[in-house]
Amino acid sequence: MQVRRRLTQLVIALYACAILGCVAMVAGPFLNDREINASHGRALARVTSVSSIRTTVDYQDEAGIFHSPRAGVLYPSGLGEGQRVWVEYAKGNPELVKVEGRTWTLSLLPAGSTAAVATVVFIALLVALRRGGRRKAQPAIGGMN
Repeated sequence: MQVRRRLTQLVIALYACAILGCVAMVAGPFLNDREINASHGRALARVTSVSSIRTTVDYQDEAGIFHSPRAGVLYPSGLGEGQRVWVEYAKGNPELVKVEGRTWTLSLLPAGSTAAVATVVFIALLVALRRGGRRKAQPAIGGMN
């Protein structure tokens, strides 16, 4: 009984962490876009590298300084090495750069689908824990005579 309750608490805690992660998947891009919009700069960039982890670009800001953000560009899907693309950046933080026209709303689909999968797994685990507890609690049918 105690083990099942602890397992249930663990499942709930893991689910809460998953949902918190999904919220962060949306909040982070929203805050980044807000910072870019607060001190907006625009430049033509060249895609220098595309990998599964990040897509990097080189661009020249309005002051003529070249930048190659270490974290890469935000919302890089569909970009290819050598391609030229317009980017928007935060003048106060030129390391924060995104592909022009793409916004934080692109994060809604992955965050929503991740939350949906986490919810299905959460419900399945709770049902399994509940059924497992009932089987052990039920008296044996038939008994010895």
